[in-house]
Amino acid sequence: MRVLGMGNALVDMMTELPDDHLLDEFGLQKGSMQLVDKEFSNHVLGKIQQLKKSEISGGSAANTICGLAAMGIETAFIGKVGKDRLGEVFEKDLVRNGIHPLLQYSGNETGLALALVSPDSERTFATHLGAAVELEPDDLTSDMFQGYTHFYIEGYLVQHHELIRRAVELAKENSLDVILDLASFNVVADNLDFLHFLVKEYADVVFANADEARTFTGGKKPEDALEEIAEDCWIAVVKTGKNGSLIQNGRQVYRVPASRVNCIDTTGAGDLYASGFLYGMLNDLDLPLCGEIGSILAGKVIEVIGARIPDATWPEIKDRVKKVIYKQIG
Repeated sequence: MRVLGMGNALVDMMTELPDDHLLDEFGLQKGSMQLVDKEFSNHVLGKIQQLKKSEISGGSAANTICGLAAMGIETAFIGKVGKDRLGEVFEKDLVRNGIHPLLQYSGNETGLALALVSPDSERTFATHLGAAVELEPDDLTSDMFQGYTHFYIEGYLVQHHELIRRAVELAKENSLDVILDLASFNVVADNLDFLHFLVKEYADVVFANADEARTFTGGKKPEDALEEIAEDCWIAVVKTGKNGSLIQNGRQVYRVPASRVNCIDTTGAGDLYASGFLYGMLNDLDLPLCGEIGSILAGKVIEVIGARIPDATWPEIKDRVKKVIYKQIG
């Protein structure tokens, strides 16, 4: 099994906020992902200059692909970066993690996601997409999809309807299963009709958190939202934070508890849950076990600042995953 991902190629700048005052000052809704222009991004940078922060290559789909690669799955990533320092950081990180880069290049700067982490671990993104937003349908060719079995795409890209349509058409022409993460409740709200079309016509697996699922289904609670989403795809997953996740295939519904951990920063929790879940799915595990592996990875990433699990933690994760697999084969 080989997984191809496509998403916004961004560098995440993780910043720990002392309180939520700056979110109010910037007019950012807590927990949301807001697209901003370069001027706004620079304004925020000026205000957070003295706060503790770290620079990590990221983007939702890239985080998920990185998690899969760390688990030993063959992966590649499609995105667009600038020919600048941040673009170099992004590409080198893909290669370091064993991911085949299928990057396009722009004369503009690489995208930057300012991730503002509140004291309660909730994160709010002010994202200047830069070169990432310049990925176009003509950048995609059929040979990029050949040899892969699954295509993972983040919902943050859905503002560009023609790009997404081209991508999923090429995926299906090359017999790839399409996996969609809805990404953010405000993105879902802004692209509701197109997302309904995408799920119904192309998606095989759909991930959403409770807010995204509620927005997608017009206000339904997680259990009811799950059922509605599952009507149009093979597997639907609704993540409910500390309450775990709900998984539905056909009429069968599974509830999977979250891992009990010391939460530091929720950034990347959904992305790494998808990595773990898909790893289980690619290895033909029962869906509750897929969810359990997803919870293990999500639990580990929220114990650190940022959307990447430290290299030193992966051996422990792999040992725990082996024990989960033994539940099925033992």
